[in-house]
Amino acid sequence: MLHRLVIFIRRYVNKLIHVPKPKLICGSGKITATVTELKARNAVNVMIVSDQVLTELGFTQQLVILLQNHNISVQLFDQVTPDPNIALVEQGCEQYLKHSCDGIVALGGGSVIDCAKAIAASATKRKPVKALAGLFRVRTSLPPFIAIPTTAGTGSEATLVAVITDSEQRKKFTVIDPCLVPHVAILDANLMVGLPAEITANTGMDALTHAIESYIGLHSTSETRAYSLAAMERIFTYLPLVYTQGNDSEARQEMAIASYEAGLAFTRTSVGYVHAIAHQLGAIYHIPHGLANAVVLPHILDFSFEQAYPAYAEIAYQLKLVAQNTDKQQAAIAFVERVKALSQEINIPTRFSQLKVEDIEEIAQRAINEAYCDYPVPKVMSVLQCQQIVKKMLTTAN
Repeated sequence: MLHRLVIFIRRYVNKLIHVPKPKLICGSGKITATVTELKARNAVNVMIVSDQVLTELGFTQQLVILLQNHNISVQLFDQVTPDPNIALVEQGCEQYLKHSCDGIVALGGGSVIDCAKAIAASATKRKPVKALAGLFRVRTSLPPFIAIPTTAGTGSEATLVAVITDSEQRKKFTVIDPCLVPHVAILDANLMVGLPAEITANTGMDALTHAIESYIGLHSTSETRAYSLAAMERIFTYLPLVYTQGNDSEARQEMAIASYEAGLAFTRTSVGYVHAIAHQLGAIYHIPHGLANAVVLPHILDFSFEQAYPAYAEIAYQLKLVAQNTDKQQAAIAFVERVKALSQEINIPTRFSQLKVEDIEEIAQRAINEAYCDYPVPKVMSVLQCQQIVKKMLTTAN
C-alpha cells in the first residue's frame, strides 16, 4: 500500500532532519525575560502579535509598556481570531514590513502563535503565505521570534508548523519548516491563571491528543515517547485540578510544561486521524480546535485499538494505570477508559450541534485526503469508516 510505503520511507528521512528546540524559560512572572531575549538578538523594533481578548484583559499593554520602558519600539497587531486565515496573515505581514520590524513576539494561544509564524515567514520570504504551504518552502531563518503561550494546549511554541485557514475554500493548510520553531518559548503561569474552565478543558485535551497521537504513531522514537509520557502524566494529574481550581498557578505551570512537551513530541512525529477530522470541523464550522480534538479522540482510540493496543498498554504500564502483570489487552482498555473518564470529568461534550448530515461525506473525504501518506497512523482508515465515525458525533436534532 502506497500510504505505508511513504510512511516507512519518511520515518527514516525524519531522522536526518534537524528540528531545533526553542530556548525554554519557565515560571510565574517570566514574561519579563522577553526584554533580555530580544536585546540578546539585537531586536529593537518588534511586532507583538496577539488578540483582542488579551488586549481587553490588559496583557498586551503590559508587554508593550515593558518593552518600551527598555527602549524597544513596538508595533501591536492584536487582530488575530481563532483559525487565522490568509487575509489576517497578509494584514499582519503588511504591518510588519511597513514599520520595518526586526523581531516578532507572539502573545496568545495557538491561533496567535500560528499566525505570528505565518506573518514572520511571509514577511521574510516576501511571498504570500499560500505559496509557502507544504513542506520546507520557507528555508530561511526568521527574525528573532519569541512565543509566549497564554493557554496550555497547542504546543505551538515548540513546533515547526503553522496552521492557516483558506476561508474561500473552507479548508486549512499547513506551513511546515524547522525554521518556524520559535527561538524562545516563555511559559508564564501568571498568564493562564483564571482561564475559563471550558477553554482550560479544551486546550488541555488538545495537548493530550498531541501526546497520544505522537506516542502511537509509527514515527515515534524513544525521545518522543518520553516527552509524550511526561506530558500525559502531567495532564492526567493536573488538568482536573486546573479545571476546578483555575487560580492554582502551580498546576497551571505544570499544564504549560505538559503542552510544551507534547509539542516537542508531535513536531517530530506528526499527528493522526483525530487532527485530520478536527481540522475539517474547524475549517467548516469554526469549532475550536481543542474541543474538536477532545470530542473526536475517544472514537479514534476505539477505531485504532486492534493495531494500537500494544502502545496503549505501554502507556498504561508506564503511567501506572494498571499493575505491571496486567494482561496487555486489559491494560490497553484501562488506558482508553482513563481518557474517556477524564473527558467526562471535565465535561467534554460528545456531539457537535453544528454538524450537518449533508457535510459528513465532504468532511470524511477531506480528512482521509489530509492524512493519506502524511500521518503515520497505526491503522489506516477508509472514507466510509471515517463517515461512520463522524456520524456518531451528530446531535439527535440532526
